[in-house]
Amino acid sequence: MNFPFYRPRRLRKTETIRNMIRETTLTPNDFILPLFVTFGKNVKKAIKSMPGHYQLSVDNIVKEAKEIKKLGIPAVILFGIPEHKDEEGSTAFDPAGPVQEAIRAIKDKVPGLAVITDVCMCEYTSHGHCGIIKDKDVDNDATLELLSKEALSHVEAGADIVAPSDMMDGRVAAIRDILDDNDFSHIPIMSYSAKYASAFYGPFRDAAESTPQFGDRRSYQMDPGNTDEAIREVVLDIEEGADIVMVKPALPYLDIIRRIKTEFGYPTAAYNVSGEFSMIKAAAERGWLDGDRAMMESLTAIKRAGADLILTYFAKEAAILLQKKR
Repeated sequence: MNFPFYRPRRLRKTETIRNMIRETTLTPNDFILPLFVTFGKNVKKAIKSMPGHYQLSVDNIVKEAKEIKKLGIPAVILFGIPEHKDEEGSTAFDPAGPVQEAIRAIKDKVPGLAVITDVCMCEYTSHGHCGIIKDKDVDNDATLELLSKEALSHVEAGADIVAPSDMMDGRVAAIRDILDDNDFSHIPIMSYSAKYASAFYGPFRDAAESTPQFGDRRSYQMDPGNTDEAIREVVLDIEEGADIVMVKPALPYLDIIRRIKTEFGYPTAAYNVSGEFSMIKAAAERGWLDGDRAMMESLTAIKRAGADLILTYFAKEAAILLQKKR
């Protein structure tokens, strides 16, 4: 394979040839779109730090879901913003809560669209942490009961997949047990297995109104310097009954995605988080880079690293761009 007999540029000459030999390709079927559902009617409240995204009431969630399905995106993941919050996040498992109502509405009005739900307490607690507080920290074992109740309420409303994101030890087993005990053994769990304590969550916390009122989440989310720990987390989640494992964030942790996919061969998701989205949007608005190209390059990198599913706020834009290229 020595020059001049082998010339790699021969296969880069035209777009047609480049497309023919491309090793990693994106389709809308790779994407899951996060949506923020809130209380009330006819609500469409712009999220300032995430251009093009909104807090939506159930009626507008249904409209969005219909558009998503037309674009070929197979699934959404729902995050709830309740009207009232308390220390234990009791609205998380309220059958009349915004997420539960949105699940029922989507399943009724948009059949065939998969509905995934985020299972965590941070959007529902008055203190913004992911569970019950004891001595200014989250009480792991006491929180498991709340997470289990939340997951069950989502599935009873019609959720297709539940996705615990809290990073409590043992939560996958607790959720698997309560689902199995209530005749929902067929419902998959997509676990946020390697969720890092990241600076890239800032815009999401604006969107979900879930900024911690004291301290931070480093006592339960992972240290960014650790890789072997991510493997241990995945092992635990698989042993406890997870059907899909996830890495969050995506772009700063491509090495983690690749290692998990290589070592386990398990269905692997990656969350292209709000900060990754908003950085590209902000730079594109200032003319510092080509937003569409940066978007597609980032999503391709996540898939190339080994992700089977990509949770991304770019899902609609990327799907539209992919349709135009057909």
